[in-house]
Amino acid sequence: MIQDEIGVYTQILQWRCIESRMESKRLLYGRFAISPFRKGQANTVGIAMRRSLLNEIDGASIISAEIKKVKHEYSTISGIQESIHDILINLKEIVVKSDSYEPQKAYISISGPKKVTARDIEVPPSVRIIDDTQYITTLTEAVSLDIELNIEKDCGYRIGDSQGYKDSLFAIDAVFMPIRNVNYSVHSFEIRGKMKEILFLEIWTDGSLTPKEALYEASRNSIDLFIPLINSERKEINSEMKEPEESNTSSAPFQFLPSDMEEMTKDTAFKHIFIDQLELPARAYNCLKRVNVHTIADLLSYSENDLVKIKNFGKKSVEQVLEASKNRFSINLSEK
Repeated sequence: MIQDEIGVYTQILQWRCIESRMESKRLLYGRFAISPFRKGQANTVGIAMRRSLLNEIDGASIISAEIKKVKHEYSTISGIQESIHDILINLKEIVVKSDSYEPQKAYISISGPKKVTARDIEVPPSVRIIDDTQYITTLTEAVSLDIELNIEKDCGYRIGDSQGYKDSLFAIDAVFMPIRNVNYSVHSFEIRGKMKEILFLEIWTDGSLTPKEALYEASRNSIDLFIPLINSERKEINSEMKEPEESNTSSAPFQFLPSDMEEMTKDTAFKHIFIDQLELPARAYNCLKRVNVHTIADLLSYSENDLVKIKNFGKKSVEQVLEASKNRFSINLSEK
């Protein structure tokens, strides 16, 4: 039986990976079982997770290419087998992974005769090419090819718009979606006389992240989505109390819980709230990520003095972190 296969004998929601495989460098597959849900809950979660996986996961992509001494997309160059248009299409197929939200540059500078693949791209340390066998073009003669690639991290799909681009710089349709496909199914079973449900989730990725990482990311995004609603509810309740002296109190979403439950809820919630919610500038955000500060709980282990000691983390960045922490989560980091 299904419930015997994954071991569902608890009332606490659990998940496990029941199948995982690499179909190719650019196609990873994972199948997960999540249970037990009450009747109707599994379908609700399945719909939300599928939409989050397909629409909310960030990925990196090449957004444009500058090809020296070329002024038109449909140009041909003597000694190069493909037209510029075909080269741009091949560049679009390259799957990249970036650890930085700041724009990055990569370069191709090579002389022929030679078959050019993604292996010939020089990338910065924060960028990795998933499949370096991706074909780009063939140099049939002793000619040079110089291309500067612009890489960004975002989500969704961005159609390349050539307007505003200078000569030799060509826009590329950017695919920022690392999730190739998602399926889910719901199965019912009976346990201790009650009907429960199991959610099966199938995830295919492009290799820039694993299906398990994608599941974590989608879950985190879904949790983050509701945090502002909790804050809004608190503000509404606070305004109805009609006590002016309370109008400047903290906007923490845990204020109306008993003190012991409040601390427990904060500890648990902060482990699942990522620093993305602080909406920090790129410099401060990247410095925190570099020292493995990923969640609010991680940030709480740092004092003001600790932040100052982080490499390239200036006084302005410290002030931005302190202000964002206080305004969004009513957190005051210790000075020492």
